[in-house]
Amino acid sequence: MENKARLVIDSLSDNIGLARVTVASFASQLNFTLAELEEIKVAISEAVSNSIIHGYKGEIGEIDISMRVYEHQLEIIIEDQGCGIEDIKTACEPAYTTADRMGLGLVFIDSFMNKFEIESKVNQGTRLKMVKIPAQEQKQVN
Repeated sequence: MENKARLVIDSLSDNIGLARVTVASFASQLNFTLAELEEIKVAISEAVSNSIIHGYKGEIGEIDISMRVYEHQLEIIIEDQGCGIEDIKTACEPAYTTADRMGLGLVFIDSFMNKFEIESKVNQGTRLKMVKIPAQEQKQVN
């Protein structure tokens, strides 16, 4: 089975909940546990929050969330056209932040997903690709 959906939201904190619920609802097509769905929601919250806080820095822009289910896995791509990340390696370190925050968003995303990739260009935007495979499916493959 393959299915896809796309959600485009303004970079407003009011839209974080919408993004969380939409992606979790789409993900429920697969055999994720409730705990895994919570991990997905946290990852989405962190990614969208980063776009709002760091990418657009209070300006209004669009955040594009693409979702795809295929081969028993969920792929999520979150893109913005914000300021980009100068040093991705440093940004992925625990406690690194450019704002008055804990700096754990990318660390959480990486720990909750099976695959996590970041592409970013300064003054052009950032693209996060996340893949989550239900634990039940991983056991069948191994």
